[in-house]
Parts: sequence; C-alpha cells; structure tokens
Amino acid sequence: MPAEARGWSIGRWLTLLAVAETALLLAALIGGGIALNNLTDARNRLLDVIGPQRLAALQLSTALLDQETGVRGYQLGRQPEFLEPYTDGVRAEAVAVTQLRQAGAAPGTELGDDLDAVVRAVTAWQAAAAPTIAPGAPPVTPAQVERGRELFTAVRTALDTQLGHLAAVRDTGRAELDAAASLLNAMLVAIAVLLVVLFAALSFGLRRIITRPILGLADEVRQVADRDIHRPVHGSGPREIAQLGADVEAMRQRILDEVAELERAHAMLDRRTRELERSNADLEQFAYVASHDLQEPLRKVASFCQLLQRRYQGLLDERGDQYIEYAVDGAKRMQILINDLLAFSRVGRKPGEHVLIGADRLVDDALANLEVALSLSGGKVTHVDLPEVRVEPALMTAVFQNLIGNALKFKGETPPEVRVTAERDGDDWVFTVSDNGIGIDAEYAERVFALFQRLHTRSAYPGTGIGLALCRRIVEYHGGRIWLDTAAADTTFRFTLPAREDNGEV
Repeated sequence: MPAEARGWSIGRWLTLLAVAETALLLAALIGGGIALNNLTDARNRLLDVIGPQRLAALQLSTALLDQETGVRGYQLGRQPEFLEPYTDGVRAEAVAVTQLRQAGAAPGTELGDDLDAVVRAVTAWQAAAAPTIAPGAPPVTPAQVERGRELFTAVRTALDTQLGHLAAVRDTGRAELDAAASLLNAMLVAIAVLLVVLFAALSFGLRRIITRPILGLADEVRQVADRDIHRPVHGSGPREIAQLGADVEAMRQRILDEVAELERAHAMLDRRTRELERSNADLEQFAYVASHDLQEPLRKVASFCQLLQRRYQGLLDERGDQYIEYAVDGAKRMQILINDLLAFSRVGRKPGEHVLIGADRLVDDALANLEVALSLSGGKVTHVDLPEVRVEPALMTAVFQNLIGNALKFKGETPPEVRVTAERDGDDWVFTVSDNGIGIDAEYAERVFALFQRLHTRSAYPGTGIGLALCRRIVEYHGGRIWLDTAAADTTFRFTLPAREDNGEV
C-alpha cells in the first residue's frame, strides 16, 4: 500500500489561482466601472446641465437685445408695430428665466446670483423705458435716451458676466469629461494588461504546478521502462501527482517482486526440466529395455510354453493343459501390452514429418489394417469427401483404426455400421466416427480415455484398454481434442484437427 502523498491538491492550487485572478480582475472591473460612471456623470452634466444653461442664457440675451431693438425703434418711429420685438422679447425673457431657474440657477448659487443681477438690471432698464413707450407719451428726450443706454449697458455687463461664468463652467465640465475619458481609457488599458498578465500567470502556474511535475514523472517512468527498472520513481508537485508517483513506485516494486518470483520459478522450472530430461532419458532407456531385453525372454517363455503345449498335449491331465494354456495366453497378452505401451510412449517423443493428406486415404489405410475384423463382423464403413489435413499419417491412421476397430468389436446383434464424417467449425475440422454398437453410458465418457480402463471383462471383449488413451494422445499431439458425444443417439466419438490456411482451406 503506497504512502499517502502530502501537500496541496490540484483542486486547491487551482482554487487559489482562480480566487487571486478573480480578485484582481474584479478590482480592475470595479475601477473600470468607476471610470465609466465618472465619464457618464461628466457627459450628463455637460449635456444635460451646462448645455441647457448656456442655451437658456443665450436665449435670454437674444430676448433682451430684441427688447432693446424694439424700444429704440418705437422711440424713433412711434409706430405700434415697432414694439412687437419688445413684447416678443418680454415673453422670451420670461421663458428663458424659467429655464435658467429649472437648470440650476437657484438663489444663492453663482448662476442664480448672475441671473438675479441680470433680472435687476433688466428691471431697471424696463422701468426707465416704460414711460417712453407708453401710449400717448411725449417724444423721448436726449436725457431719457442716454439714461436708457446706460441702463442697458448695465444689462449687457450682467449678461457678459453670466455668460463668462457659464463659459468657465463649460470649460470645467469639458475638462472633467476629458479627465473621465482619459481615466476610462487608462482603466481599459490596465484591464487588457491585467488580462494578459493573468493569462501568463495562469499558464506559468499551471506549467509549474501541474505540467512540469507530470512531465517529470513521465520521464522517470520512461527511464524505468526503457533502461533501469531498479530506479526509484519519485512523484512531486500537487497531492494527486505525488500520489500517482507513489502508486507507480508501488507498482514498480510489485513488478520487481514478481520478476524475482518469476526468476525463481524459471530457475525451478529449469531444474525440473533438467530432471524431466533425465527422467525421459531413463524412460527411453526403459523403453529400449522393454522393447529388446524384455521382449526376448518373453518370446522364449511364450515359445517354450507353446512347445510344451504341442508336445504334451493330451499327456497331461485337463488341469495341466489348462495351466499351459494360461501361460501361453499370459505371455501373448504381455507381448501385446508391451507393444501398446511402447506405441503410446512414442507419440510426440520423436516427431515425424507432418504432411498434407486426405483423411479419406487415412481411413482407407485403417480399413486395410482392419480387413479381417471387418470381414468377420460383417460390418460396413462409409466415408465420403473427407478434408485434407496436415498430420503424421501413421499416427492419424492409428486413430481411425482404433475408433473403427472398437465399433467393429463392440457390435450389437445386427452387423455394425460405421460412419466417418467431417464438418468445418471455425478454425477446426470436426471428425465424427459413429456406429450402431452396444453404446457407452454417459458416466464413463471420460473414463474410457484413461490407460488400462476397461468397461467389459477380457473374456467378453479382448484388448488392453490402451486404444482410446492412445487416440487422445495422438489427437492432442496434433493440436486437437477428442470426446464421446453422449447426446448422440448412436455411439459417437468426435475429435478436432486444425484447419489452417496452409491446409489449403480458406
């Protein structure tokens, strides 16, 4: 179990970076918002307050000039229509004064004081001009004209003062607007710079906190995988990467332990292989002894027992003849058993050449060897269009010979009928040998393939009990398997052989 890694997790590092970047970005956005609000206030003041004030002041100035023009014209011409500019100017004056009051020219303010000064000057001038424009008034005297000029000069002075103050207020508003715009531009530049810095900081932070430790761990793992499995792996950085490094190190240790165990197993396997080779050599020596040294005395025993049987046949009592018969039969069975054991032991020990041959030919060879048994049993064997297989012909002929021979041996009351067929199943050919014999119970489906296993007495059916075991060994040697199909109605043995492309199959 790897030790638990310490340190901050990736989530914690990312949270810290996100909080720091969010705080900085929020501060920049707040600053930008303040700058934008200042710009909006300055613009609104310039457009919605100062602008209307100057416009109303100009309208007031125009209205007063119209009044003065009307008064002069009437004083000179004494025509009533000459007073229309005056009367229109009075109405325009009232409207302009009202607009100025609404625009902020309240009493007590600088603009209000200027407006009050203008109103006082206008009132004085209008009061002086009223007697000269009244209906039926005598012609204006030079003194009245001079007095009116002086009073209207005061009106002009008050208007100039008012317009001068409004111009100063306008200039101040413009300066505030320019300052707010400059501040907003500066904040936008600061936000852009901050975004770039934050992106660079995030990239650098992720590379330092996550990417670099991962690349370092990957390099250590690559070195372990390519060159030195004994090199320790140390994960660094956030907790998850350190934990991953600890897990990889634990896996490396387990691999080393398994490799060491595998090496010990290989050493033991090599030792046992050498022991098995010595054992096989001993078995081969035993087989040589069995095939030569034991066969010769056994043949002598059988020969002399047969000589005794021929020479003293009828001279001994019935029991003596029976004893000699037992000895002869035992010697013959011992010879057959030794030959069968030798055939069983030779399978796969000295592999022969595998050739591509038709299975029909193998069955024909087996039937040729079983010609006598086939004739005595009156049986019939059918096989048609069997495929080509790559096998050792002698061994596979023995398989067909054993299976067909058993069908002829274990026949029922009717003459035996044996069918040999084959069908393709994926990468294998499945051969089937079925007959109408006495059958085999399902409980003996595996037992029949064991050495020396017999289901009947020797007196009922002759044999050594090695035939099916030999078939299994030969089929498995060729890469297949053999079994008794207990679900079939007849006695049915099936076995497989590889159907590779080099067998001519697609």
